[in-house]
Amino acid sequence: MNSDSDLQIAGDILEVPHLLQAPREHPVTVAEFAGLARSIAADRSQWEHLVQYDATSRWYHRLRTGPGYEVWLLSWVPGQGSGLHGHGRSSGVLTVLTGALTERTERGTRALGAGAQRVFAPGYVHEVVNDALEPAVSLHVYFPGLTEMPMRPQSSMADSARCAAASPSADVTA
Repeated sequence: MNSDSDLQIAGDILEVPHLLQAPREHPVTVAEFAGLARSIAADRSQWEHLVQYDATSRWYHRLRTGPGYEVWLLSWVPGQGSGLHGHGRSSGVLTVLTGALTERTERGTRALGAGAQRVFAPGYVHEVVNDALEPAVSLHVYFPGLTEMPMRPQSSMADSARCAAASPSADVTA
């Protein structure tokens, strides 16, 4: 009778390279991009010394590039926001590094504290705002790299939010 305890691997498994997936130099899946953002977030030495705060406009710095992607570092003083926008043909991962941000979409509003992550596909439209009393820092990974950020009129989101609120099946998150 065979059991799990009967199974043994003879020799060094690392000597059987065809059974192992080769490590990738750069991320290619959504999970790998989210993991890249989490690993950068966890290593403050990669980004903390670069952060600046600008009271007149949002500060941003391209932290890294790779084949087909970019990593951006942004700071947000209280009251600063992105405006309602899309990301063209880019998908993305938004990770809050410090502080808190608010994300507004046609489906509702979501509070994002330090460590929160949002993954979005092309065509996703949102506004990100620092509604808190303290500055915030966020990390944004775009793939492919961000080539456009079309701004949308605020009234279109307000109209969509009103329609969603009137609908009994609306999914509005807090």
